[in-house]
Amino acid sequence: MRLQNRVAIITGGARGIGKAAVELFCKEGAKVIIWDLLDAGEQTAQALQSQGFACEFQKISTTDVASIEAAAKDIISRHGKIDILVNNAGITRDKTLQKMTHQEWQQVIDVNLTGVFNCTKAVVPYMVEKQYGRIICTSSIVGVHGNFGQTNYAAAKAGVVAMCRTWAKELGKYNITANAVAPGFIKTDMTDAIPDEVRQATINTIPVRRMGEGIDIANAYLFLASDEASFVSGQVLGVNGGQAS
Repeated sequence: MRLQNRVAIITGGARGIGKAAVELFCKEGAKVIIWDLLDAGEQTAQALQSQGFACEFQKISTTDVASIEAAAKDIISRHGKIDILVNNAGITRDKTLQKMTHQEWQQVIDVNLTGVFNCTKAVVPYMVEKQYGRIICTSSIVGVHGNFGQTNYAAAKAGVVAMCRTWAKELGKYNITANAVAPGFIKTDMTDAIPDEVRQATINTIPVRRMGEGIDIANAYLFLASDEASFVSGQVLGVNGGQAS
């Protein structure tokens, strides 16, 4: 029960890594609010409620500032605080630089970078008021090393790291930490769509010789959200099986 009595928002919590984090945080005692555009978030919340866990779903786009602010205010009115924000939501629109459209660039920047700013901007004043907060943002190994065909995604994920390091400096005096987790090659709906030969070739570059699972990333989120990480801030935790690039 490392998160007992904590109130946590997890964006993109309807499926994949986000869903694994929602389930783990609930089991560790947190009241979890899923922010997602997918209706599957409601099913995830209901399934956890049926097991006796405190979980809610709010249909939110991280690009809709007014909805984010209203949702955060609603959480405060009912729960009195927001202790943890996990900025996990993200999308991909992969193309090489020469083929990528301006729209494909902007869509990824809007969700993966500006969306993180929007959610954090809305939640931080409540954390400052309570003099406590854990901000955890999902970057990527791609944000550290780059990747073929992912100019937009790599730029956004690198920007997330820079924001976290900035927030660590600005918010530390309020007992708020800000850290990033940089997943490597993780089994999700997106990676399931990759051709088998490409998937295996990538696995061969990972020293532990397997893809990561959602729970691997969720465990990293849990550590950074817990009191055990109270002196960890402005860091990037790579969860990649030893893969360097």
